[in-house]
Amino acid sequence: MKKISREILDSVYNSYNKRELVSPDPLEFLFAYKHKKDREIAGLIAASLAYGRVAQILKSVSSVLSPMGASPYSFIDSHAKKDFKKIFSGFKHRFTTDSELADFLHGIKITLSEYGSLEACFDDGYKNTHETVHEALTGFAAKLKKPSGSNKSSLLPDPALKSACKRLHLFLRWMIRSDEVDPGGWKNSYTPKLIVPLDTHMYHFGKFYGFTSRAGADILTALEITSGFRRLCPDDPVKYDFALTRFGRRNELNWEILDGIMNDFA
Repeated sequence: MKKISREILDSVYNSYNKRELVSPDPLEFLFAYKHKKDREIAGLIAASLAYGRVAQILKSVSSVLSPMGASPYSFIDSHAKKDFKKIFSGFKHRFTTDSELADFLHGIKITLSEYGSLEACFDDGYKNTHETVHEALTGFAAKLKKPSGSNKSSLLPDPALKSACKRLHLFLRWMIRSDEVDPGGWKNSYTPKLIVPLDTHMYHFGKFYGFTSRAGADILTALEITSGFRRLCPDDPVKYDFALTRFGRRNELNWEILDGIMNDFA
């Protein structure tokens, strides 16, 4: 186990938290939307489909967002569930079917009609006394799934269960943080309570640097790793997520390079 400091993490952040290092990543789709009401819908779609091979993820996200044109908000607002079923007939992304996608988009439509925005829906379940965003996210996912009449969804995992819910926490990072990479738009007061979107890369990092000793990458592991980052950066515990996960995700960057950077500070 190696020790790590904020100085080291800030150095990695300053070097690798760059817009040109985003691709290939579903985050790249969000940069096309200037207005928050469009970006939050595009972000939820992109994050929810972010499982499997990255090439297929990008293809699937594009196939959903392209028919929506310049404004996903206007598209969803002006179409009904039967329209979603027709427009996206034949859609398939790993476990996600066209029927499930239609339910998902219908859930977004109903949520928007009730709350006006996805942010307002999330905010409805958030309290300042919450230690993290976990409780608000649980309510957010439940509200989106309610119109379908089913709690099961490959697009919306249940934060109340043991899953780390990487995709939903990725969505929150995109929408709440704002820097060269994360486009933001939601209240940044949520930032200190964000949870690391735990994937294999961040789990590897957390184990190697002593943020967790847990054997599985579940929500408790995500919370432990987040606590490790929060000790170093209390106001923005997921600040380093993007930069660190470039290693092992991009062909020209690997964990040996990151380890070399760490050793330079030793």
